[in-house]
Amino acid sequence: QVQLVESGGGLVQAGGSLRLSCAASGRTFSTNAMGWFRQAPGKEREFVAAISWSGATTSYGDSVKGRFIISRDNAKNTVYLQMNSLKPEDTAVYYCATDRLSDLLGGLPDYWGQGTQVTVSS
Repeated sequence: QVQLVESGGGLVQAGGSLRLSCAASGRTFSTNAMGWFRQAPGKEREFVAAISWSGATTSYGDSVKGRFIISRDNAKNTVYLQMNSLKPEDTAVYYCATDRLSDLLGGLPDYWGQGTQVTVSS
């Protein structure tokens, strides 16, 4: 089993920044891609970003391109999401996930964290 624990969520004003972290433990997959999704109330889950196991390949959802940066530290089994220039529409529960990159990009990873709330006030 893989356990994913997110942290770093909170309340921030529009234009501000937050950094989310996701620590993987248990049966970790050092060769797996990792990624972030989000879901706002009443909306479908949305792909945010993904990163390959080496870090060489990253992908972002259109709504966050140029504002969010995904990175990872394999020695710590941790993935990060640096969120800049936050907007009220970024308000959502953010979920960490891990699986093959193709599964992340397809929105169907097998392993999910519990989520962390991000609230952006206007």
